[in-house]
Amino acid sequence: MPDNLYLQLVAVFAPLSLLSIGGGQSIVADINQQAVAIHGWVSQQEFVDLFAISRAAPGPGALLTTLIGWKVAGWLGALVASVALFVPSSLLAYVAAVAWSRHNRHPWHAVAERGLAPIATGLILASSFSVLRAASSTWIIWGLALVALGVFIARPKMNPLIVLFGAGLVNVAAGRIF
Repeated sequence: MPDNLYLQLVAVFAPLSLLSIGGGQSIVADINQQAVAIHGWVSQQEFVDLFAISRAAPGPGALLTTLIGWKVAGWLGALVASVALFVPSSLLAYVAAVAWSRHNRHPWHAVAERGLAPIATGLILASSFSVLRAASSTWIIWGLALVALGVFIARPKMNPLIVLFGAGLVNVAAGRIF
């Protein structure tokens, strides 16, 4: 693979790393835009497949980045993409934690904490819509997503595997597979 492909992976995933407020799930929409529309590294269907694999696999949800790097440039691409996504945000988190703990008695501290929650929620919601649009436009998928949302609002500590299993059963009963 050409060296500039590795630089492209870094140029895409390092900035997204710094925007991943709320975790890797919050930047899925941006990863989709970069990997599918801008760079054409994967098709929309491949993106959805890689997303599903990353969600089913143990480990951080941001494994999607690793899978895209692997698809684009093999094992070295997977390593480059992973390092580009995890290192900048880890360094920023460390520096922010040190500064945050140093200023925890200031009045702006609590205000900033309350202000970051809706930002993270909005980023995660945008990512969810991006994946839903990419996966399918059928009413069954959207309906299952709304039911899952309702379940998680009503029972936030429920194991997501139970909801995923139930959605899979409904989908199979409806005669189709994701």
